[in-house]
Order: sequence, then structure tokens, then C-alpha cells
Amino acid sequence: MIKPKVGRMFLATCVGSFFILILYFQSNPRTATEAFLERTTLPGKSGRSPLQTLYEGDQLDQSSVASVLQGRRELLERACHSHTRKRRLLTAEDLRHLIVDDKHRLLYCYVPKVACTNWKRVLMVLTGDGRYREPLAIPANEAHVAGRLRSLAEYNKTEINLRLRSYLKFMFVREPFERLVSAYRNKFTRNYNVAFHRRYGTKIIRRHRANPQQDALDKGNDVSFEEFVYYLVDPRTQKEEPFNEHWERVHSLCHPCLIHYDVVGKYETLEQDSQYLLKLAGVDQKVRFPTSSKSTRTTGDMAAKFFDNISPFYQKKLFNLYRMDFLLFNYSTPAYLKLR
Repeated sequence: MIKPKVGRMFLATCVGSFFILILYFQSNPRTATEAFLERTTLPGKSGRSPLQTLYEGDQLDQSSVASVLQGRRELLERACHSHTRKRRLLTAEDLRHLIVDDKHRLLYCYVPKVACTNWKRVLMVLTGDGRYREPLAIPANEAHVAGRLRSLAEYNKTEINLRLRSYLKFMFVREPFERLVSAYRNKFTRNYNVAFHRRYGTKIIRRHRANPQQDALDKGNDVSFEEFVYYLVDPRTQKEEPFNEHWERVHSLCHPCLIHYDVVGKYETLEQDSQYLLKLAGVDQKVRFPTSSKSTRTTGDMAAKFFDNISPFYQKKLFNLYRMDFLLFNYSTPAYLKLR
């Protein structure tokens, strides 16, 4: 449920709405959710929602991919139970990364540096009016333009709760330090990312470099990975402002212990997980998830090299910062870390 501005009034509203829904259900087997869903049509021969297809024992669900995804879902639930002390109400800000596809009843939590550009392209094809037919024909920068896709935070409380209950919710995750190194390489080592250099690079250099040159202070375009790590673990950083989404922890972007995700895809199995999702949605014949042939992709071996110059002390501080992502999504502690 969504946290309102006035908690007591919202509690009364929630209790009242819940009571009304129960009375309505007892007198009429069609719930408000079912009535809402009847007003939308779905692609495919069965007309079933992706959520129904996933949980009602369809033949599609007998695949090895389905078994793996079920295992991830169950592991995530256990990890949340073990490592989350108390639950809280969701806020509108928590829902900002959830993209809505009302046509196919999908909710996608996008995570930067985990193929989110291509997933946004796919969703632009699926939610569009025919303007887009091929994901890769959509420029990458256009996929990230505000307003191209709707966020769940834009809906009212009733609409949000209906979608959280009845839409298939999915996200994609990645080995946390590979994602972090990928973010660093993209935002701080590419000449074209001037906005990031000025917004973050100048601050990092000013605070974490001894005797910086004036040119570096002005441009912020030569931040080292070591300086980036200092910035991340510095307690002042998050006190001053939230992490940028490109290096924010996945659990802080998607809140998987507050929102039940039906599918947790992984970057390591991106193509097969994405194809399975499109089949669940009944659109695998309409659109294919773009395959990547990038030879510059950040790998585990590449990430290890970036950590060569990070002292064990700062390796441990950084690991503790991202520890929850390792635990929730079943990633092992990297062998290259010197944590003892």
C-alpha cells in the first residue's frame, strides 16, 4: 500500500475500502480487481494475463527457465525474511522506477546498467500506438526521455494497488560489483558524459583528491575508480543526497522486500529470461528482446582488475555497502576481494 500524507486518515480509508471489498465479494463473486481487468483485453489466444499464465500451471511454466525463476523467487523471499527486520509502507518515491504496461499487465522495475535501455525500448514498442515496431530502431537517448513510459508513481492509490495485485512484476539484476564497475566506466571514463563529470566528478575530485589541479576541479573528467570508491563509502555522500540511480543499490531502487516480484531475471541469463517473459506476456511473436554483441561489456575479470588498487579496508566498506544486493539475489562474494 502507498503511504499517504496523513497516516491516520489513510488507515481509516484502507480499512474502510477493505471492508467494502469483502462485503462486495461476499455478495458478488466478481471482485473490484476482476472488474477492472475485464475492461482490458490481452494479446494471445488464451486472453490470460501474464500473472495467470505464470502461476496457474500453464505448459509454458514447465520449462527449465521457469524452474530457475521459481527458485530465485523463493530464495528472495527467504532472504527478505532473514535480513529485513521490519516492513514499512511504500511511498510514491519507491515506485518511481516501476514502469507500467497496461496493455499487457506488466510492471517492470528498471535498474540502470542491467539492460534497462533495451527493456525500455521493448516496452515502448509494446505500449505504443504502432509508432515503434523494432526496439533497436529507437535511439538509446529517446528510450530514457521522461514521459515516454508511465511510472507507477503517476497513478492514484487505488490504481496502484490494483496493478500491484494483478500485474506481473519483474526486474533484472546483475552481479553488484560488475554493475558498479560498468557504471563507473560509462559515466566517468567516456568523454561525452560531460554532465556527469561536472555534476559528480568535480565534487569527487574536490573532496577525495589531494592537491588537485585546477583543470580537474573545473572539468571533473578524470576521476579514478579509487576516488569513486572513496566517494561511495564516505558517510557524507548519502547524507547530502541519494545515490545516483546508476550506482544505487538494486534493493533501494526496486524494494523487493516490500514488492513481491514474480520474475527476477539476471543479466547473466538475459536472453533466455527475457524471451520467457515475452512468452508469458503473449508477445514473443510481436517483438524480440535485442541481443547484444558488445565486446566492451564489463565482466567479472574486468571488475577484478579495477579492485587491484583498492585497499582491503575500502574493499570491505564497499562490500558492506552493497552486501544486501549480494544476499538478496544470491551472488557470491567475489574471490578477488581481500576481506580478511
